[in-house]
Amino acid sequence: MQSWISYFNSRKQECLPINAHSRSSVHKLLDLVEFKLKELMAREPTLLVMVVGVPNVGKSALINSIHQIALSRFPVQEKMKKARVGPLPGVTQDIAGFKMAHRPSVYVLDSPGVLVPNIPDIEGGLKLTLAGSVKDSVVGEERIAQYLLAVLNTRGTPLQWKHLVDGETKGLHHELEKKPESIIKDLQNKRKKPMNKSNVYRVQDMVSEVQRTLCNTLSEFSGSLEDESDLEILIDHQFEALQKALKIPHKASEARIMVSKKFLTLFRTGKLGPVILDDVPDASDSVS
Repeated sequence: MQSWISYFNSRKQECLPINAHSRSSVHKLLDLVEFKLKELMAREPTLLVMVVGVPNVGKSALINSIHQIALSRFPVQEKMKKARVGPLPGVTQDIAGFKMAHRPSVYVLDSPGVLVPNIPDIEGGLKLTLAGSVKDSVVGEERIAQYLLAVLNTRGTPLQWKHLVDGETKGLHHELEKKPESIIKDLQNKRKKPMNKSNVYRVQDMVSEVQRTLCNTLSEFSGSLEDESDLEILIDHQFEALQKALKIPHKASEARIMVSKKFLTLFRTGKLGPVILDDVPDASDSVS
C-alpha cells in the first residue's frame, strides 16, 4: 500500500487510502475535504461533491459512512436518506444526491460505477471481476477462484500465513472470553443478523483452516510456480483440499463451484487479509 501512495505522490496526485467501513478512516477523508474546500465553503451557499469510481468499489458504503459522521459534525435539519448498497455491482443505477450538511448546504452525489468501454486484456478483466466490479456470471466463479489462487501462490502469500494459522484461532477465542461484545462487533461487519460467540468461532475457525490448507499445499508443492502446467496441478490439488477444509460434501455435483463461492466470499470480505492485485508501475513511468 505504501508503495502505491509513494507512486501517486511522485506523480503529484494526492492519494488517501481509506476503508469505507472504518470510522477513523472516513474521518481522515472528511478532514482532507474540509481543508481543500475551506475557502469555497465560506463563500458558496451550496456545494456538490460527486463520488466516482468503478462498480462495487464501495462508493455508496462510503457515502453512508460520511452520512453517519456528518450528523455529529454538521447538524442537518431534515431526515436524511441512505444510499443503497449491495454485494454485487450495479446496485446504484442513477445519480442520486444526499444532503450531508446545512449552512452551507453540502450534497454528496452517488453515481453508478464507471468502466472503460473495452477491457484491454484478460488479466485486467479477471482483476476487475475478482474485485467485484464485473458480475461473476460474466467470467464464472470457478475461473475467478482459479485466478485468485494463482495470484496468491505466485506471490507466496499462503506461506506468510504460517505464523497465523497456529495461534490465531486460540488467540481469538481467548479475546472473546475477555471482551466478547467488542470482538463480535468488529467481526460481524454490519451484518443484518447479529453474530453470537459460536458464530464468530465458526467463521474464524473456517478462515484459519483455509489459510492452513493453502499454506500446507504450497509448502509441499515441488513443482515450478512459473510453469503453467505445474501451477494448474497445484490449483487443482488446492481445490480438493479446500473442499475438505470448507466441509463441502465430496459427492456434491457442483463442489468446485461451491468451493469457489465460499473462497471468493472470504477474500472479498477481507477475511484472508488485504491483497493488492496490481503491481506498482516502474519508477520511470512517474512524472518528475
